Amino acid sequence: MKIFVITDIHSKYETILNYLKKNESSNDFDKIIVTGDITNFGPENLVGDILDKLSDYGEVYAIPGNCDPKNITELIDNSRAINLHDNILVLDDLVLVGFGGSNKTPFDTPNEFDEEIIYEKLNRFKKDLIENKTTILVTHVPPVNTGTDKTETDLHVGSTSVRKIIEETQPTINICGHVHESIAVDKIQNTIIINPGDAATGHACILEIIDDNQIKYELIEIE
Repeated sequence: MKIFVITDIHSKYETILNYLKKNESSNDFDKIIVTGDITNFGPENLVGDILDKLSDYGEVYAIPGNCDPKNITELIDNSRAINLHDNILVLDDLVLVGFGGSNKTPFDTPNEFDEEIIYEKLNRFKKDLIENKTTILVTHVPPVNTGTDKTETDLHVGSTSVRKIIEETQPTINICGHVHESIAVDKIQNTIIINPGDAATGHACILEIIDDNQIKYELIEIE
């Protein structure tokens, strides 16, 4: 299975769309996962426009970001994409668990949650994350104290709850975003953490899941 992973589009989708158009025959993605901040606080109609255009190149799974409109889950539901927020999907041997938005920030953005809520929501899927062979935890906010959540001023702003769930369940992969400058691949025990960086400036990840739970990934920068 070949998956195209993007995050933090912030309404600037032209570079990513041009890449998908240009490389359609060679890449042939099975899935596209969007880990939030599809828009930059709207407008609402742009959510569906972006997700529908991406859906021409693979089955799209999306979660909200903290900077999306407050009614973002409804907007995803009304698009061609599949809403993964606060949800679990079983796709053959692959399990996807998703939760969007972020922990609290100083900026009071539309989709922020207390850490207790994030943990409570993700904890409902603990058994599924533990027992299944190949699992992808899809979050907008990264786990705290990793290479994926560090700001330009070296502050770690990730979620303690996302980290706790990863430590307790050890999903195969956690894909995240939110901190644009913290482009990295890291690990928490056996879990691979991937923040591809913001799609608004052409960053993405190509993820391949091969038989016997082998994982290949490549962070790319599109000009």
